Amino acid sequence: MENNYDVVIVGSGIAGSIIAKVLTNAGKKVLMLEAGLSAGMALDQDANYRNYQDYINTFYTASAKVPNSPYPNIKDAPSINVLDIEKIPKNRPATKGYLVQMGPLPFASDNTRAPGGTTLHWLGTTLRMLPNDFVMKSKYGVGVDWPIKYEDMSRYYQMAENEIGVSGNVDDQHYPIEQKNIFGPDYVFPMKAIPTSYLDGVMKKVIDENSKIILNDKAYQLYTISTPQGRNSIPNPDYNIRGVEWNRASKTLDLIKSEFGDYDPVGSNWDQYRGQRCEGNASCVPICPVQAKYNAIKTFKKSDMGNLVVKTQAVASRLLINETSNWINGVEYKTYIKGSSSEYETHTAKGTLYVMACSAIENAKLLLASGAANSSDQVGRNLMDHMTVLRWGLAKERIYPYRGPGSTSNIPTFRDGEFRKDHAAWILPLDNWGWAWPTGSPATDVINAVNEGIIGKKLRAKIENTVTRQFFTHFECEQAPDPDNRVTIDPQYKDNIGNYRPVIHYKATEYMLKAFEATGIVSEQMFSQCGIEDFTSYNPATDADYVTYKGKGYTFAGAGHIVGTHRMGFSKEDSVVDANMRTWDHENLYLVGCGNMPTLGTSNPTLTMSALTFKAAEAILKQLEQ
Repeated sequence: MENNYDVVIVGSGIAGSIIAKVLTNAGKKVLMLEAGLSAGMALDQDANYRNYQDYINTFYTASAKVPNSPYPNIKDAPSINVLDIEKIPKNRPATKGYLVQMGPLPFASDNTRAPGGTTLHWLGTTLRMLPNDFVMKSKYGVGVDWPIKYEDMSRYYQMAENEIGVSGNVDDQHYPIEQKNIFGPDYVFPMKAIPTSYLDGVMKKVIDENSKIILNDKAYQLYTISTPQGRNSIPNPDYNIRGVEWNRASKTLDLIKSEFGDYDPVGSNWDQYRGQRCEGNASCVPICPVQAKYNAIKTFKKSDMGNLVVKTQAVASRLLINETSNWINGVEYKTYIKGSSSEYETHTAKGTLYVMACSAIENAKLLLASGAANSSDQVGRNLMDHMTVLRWGLAKERIYPYRGPGSTSNIPTFRDGEFRKDHAAWILPLDNWGWAWPTGSPATDVINAVNEGIIGKKLRAKIENTVTRQFFTHFECEQAPDPDNRVTIDPQYKDNIGNYRPVIHYKATEYMLKAFEATGIVSEQMFSQCGIEDFTSYNPATDADYVTYKGKGYTFAGAGHIVGTHRMGFSKEDSVVDANMRTWDHENLYLVGCGNMPTLGTSNPTLTMSALTFKAAEAILKQLEQ
């Protein structure tokens, strides 16, 4: 049994790392349990460098450059991998990989169980949610309202942007909502915007001047804006927030202000001077070779190590609940031996408060395995992701993809509007990856050309002419909460060390299918007006997530934005946690991560999740002070 700590945290992703940093720097004793290997969490710079080079070399040699390709997939703490997605057979679940897919459609996103979590392979997009995203039920009659409003999130968003080190231009952020500055007067991001790619410059001119879309008998003007990102650029001299500290007198987290000095970018974990600026590598997903892109270990290393104990290869299996008080008495976890087969030891960690900081799927699975926090019957329910429809074609002129980060601009026209009463909203990033995602380009372009008998100089000319003109974008459609989309557990499905595997039930509702139809209408007009020859094609025989609506077929992909499963709400009857992320059922248990989000909106969820985690950290410190 571990010594008694102020707080026990399960998970070392961005949510767990923020909690650890804030609490240890406020003088609290913290134990962190991490299911992955110790590599990456060492304080020794040489060890960190060697570990990261192993990641990079693994990525270089991987045949499929998917998000998890650089990172170890451990039998005793398995990760969800997109390579395991398959069509669900009739009369039985799909069990390839870690997830048990009950369907009717497979859940198509992944995550990484390793120090730093999924921020190891995220794209780095750091968009805020829009004010109407918090009041979907009141505004559009869809989903639920949050127990907090956008205005309640403002200072926590600033904390998150400070922690991640967001690069962007506030003046460029024009959204299709009531005219208002959602950032507040005179606010700027910590660092100036990453330069937009050459492709974005070409397409912005064409889209902004030509793309007038008719959808449901209403006219829309498409326009492009730059995308805020969690990667290092030039510090903004007008930024005057220096960080976050605990104010014991007022019991709040305060933003430290300064009238001088630039924001100091955080470089790589092995060398502060490496990764100080984005170098324009096109491999942000799955790995930034210089760590100019933010990852959670940068936050973890800002913790007061004198107050933090970390145990790796420690997989939480269940929470121990006091039958009288309903408080959590401990976390049972299993430590495995790397390279062994099903060998583990069981331990218990005890603290005053407990924080579950795993993914939305892992948090839900752990709660269900413990019989915890589920008096509302909402644990595991409302699993959401951005159901992403891919579209691709060839531009008339060379637009040169693969230059710079994966995406530097987006089309926000359909992020909000009255149409949300009828179908989902979406954001439309402009992607710098050519056709890599939908077709496996450029490798498949070479294979196809050679199969046609094209070799030598003709092959080189064909590839140069094709790849340089590849245009690709994807419609990230917000998924509305549905209680039948959920995570469950079943005793017949367990992993290598006897822990439950997540059992997933997932489908596309008509609200989503109508959005897929709308994206096709918009895509057809946009491609035509921009002179792009459409090469989009879907294969019902092989595409795992193929659906039909009104006689047309659509294939969607997962975006890696796993949300829901333990949502916050107004009471213990409608939710799992309150507005401070404390469970209604257990006064000493907090859940942090994207699982708290009642609705998804159209922004990548990492920034919002980070802001909510600062809010939770403030509440935890207040409770400990009492």
